[in-house]
Amino acid sequence: MADYLTVLTTTDTPEKAEALARGAIEARLAACAQISQPVTSVYRWEGTVETAAEWQVLFKTTAARYDELEAHIREAHDYETPEVIAMPIVNGSEDYLAWVVSETTIG
Repeated sequence: MADYLTVLTTTDTPEKAEALARGAIEARLAACAQISQPVTSVYRWEGTVETAAEWQVLFKTTAARYDELEAHIREAHDYETPEVIAMPIVNGSEDYLAWVVSETTIG
């Protein structure tokens, strides 16, 4: 796994998106989280094709904090099966990545 990750989730209101983001930042599970305007999600759920407006939350974190971030998202999320997808950051500015480490380090 890469040393740095972006982790994506979605939720159905901007307030829930901000609560997920704020909780992760306060707990130092991510250095920052960006909330995107509603996207239209089309998916199959329990045998039916659904369409819904959702807000995406994109967290920047380290691989070392991933398990705790995923646990936070699962615990704080109200979806039965929340989307939690981690994507490696293969390269980035040295200063920014150092900031991600400093903001996700406890103590």
